[in-house]
Amino acid sequence: MTTRAPSPDPNAWRSETPGHAGWPRSARPGDPNKYFVVSADTHANEPAGLWAERIDAKYKKRIPRVETDTHGVRWSVMEGFRPTKLRESRFEGEDLIRSKAGADPEQRLRDLARDGVDAEVIFPNKGLSMWATPDPVFSNAMCRVYNEWAWEIFAKYNHALSPLACVATGDLDGAIAEIERCAALGFRGFTLPCKPDWGPHDPDCHNYNFPEFNRLWACVQATGKPITFHVSTGRDPRAARGEGGAVINYVAHSLAPTIEPVVNLCASGVLERFPGIRFATIEAGIGWVAWALTAMDEGYRKHHMWAFPKLSALPSEYFRRHGFASFQEDAPGLDLVEKWGLEECFMWANDYPHHEGTWPHSPEAIERTMGGLSDRQRAKILGLNAAKLFGFELPPEQRQ
Repeated sequence: MTTRAPSPDPNAWRSETPGHAGWPRSARPGDPNKYFVVSADTHANEPAGLWAERIDAKYKKRIPRVETDTHGVRWSVMEGFRPTKLRESRFEGEDLIRSKAGADPEQRLRDLARDGVDAEVIFPNKGLSMWATPDPVFSNAMCRVYNEWAWEIFAKYNHALSPLACVATGDLDGAIAEIERCAALGFRGFTLPCKPDWGPHDPDCHNYNFPEFNRLWACVQATGKPITFHVSTGRDPRAARGEGGAVINYVAHSLAPTIEPVVNLCASGVLERFPGIRFATIEAGIGWVAWALTAMDEGYRKHHMWAFPKLSALPSEYFRRHGFASFQEDAPGLDLVEKWGLEECFMWANDYPHHEGTWPHSPEAIERTMGGLSDRQRAKILGLNAAKLFGFELPPEQRQ
């Protein structure tokens, strides 16, 4: 038995692919019959001084920042996080390219074309820290700065490069005002934190199943635009320390809490009262979806004596009617598409330009994970579902 020597390039595996033999179409950028591909999750590359330059003067000393202590150690400081020591990271090759990509819209278009992507939905990068404060009014002030900047940069490219408007829902009045303002500008949707009140679980904190949020849902429904919940928003995802901390934080404290807003919406009657609401989890993967749908239904049936309100359908059915989930590479989740009838609910993303994403080798990643799907299923998951949710115009040959 021979063993293959490890590659000196830690990114060499990204180019590995079984190919797309037998597929009537592919995700390859040169394919004349290419799928229409939408990345449902990419990230901006905001200027480092964006909030310092634009936010109201009364907030300038509170924005997320880097401080250097008397020993020369640099710390990331945010109101909602414990101070985090910054380690020097040295990037080379593709990792260096990814760390600098995404700032210029014209370059983004070229980068996406290289990856076979026709349109993208853009989320903050540095701005994911905008929700990391127990003061939702301050959070909304940071969101407004980001939204104004994002529209200035991307409005003329909105047919293909589409930022979502960020909203801090702990400040209901501010959230509703920002949703209405950004809907009028032309944003395709809104991204909300996974928990409206920043911080750990607390039954005394408000959450999306509470009736007081009815006026938020009424406002969203009136716009006709979707909402999303991105990983690592709502509470500190850096909750573990020590050996394995990076993996623990990624899986347990970043990905897993994204299930919470799904259950809040599907089990509380919100989607009965506001049937026009459409929502998506972003960057949390899809392998958990079938389990979560089963668990919600089990809880509703077996705990019927405590489960209120009484719904006209099972919680899982509300997800199938209203819910979506995005992923990068999630082979176990894709294995469940057929069995659980979820081909209408999943959306692929390359997470450009983040390291956990697939750019610039998305066709290879798609070929590694989507060989078990039908052509129809691949077409929906690669682009048609996201186009329907976010309102991207399809080319004539893709219209059904």
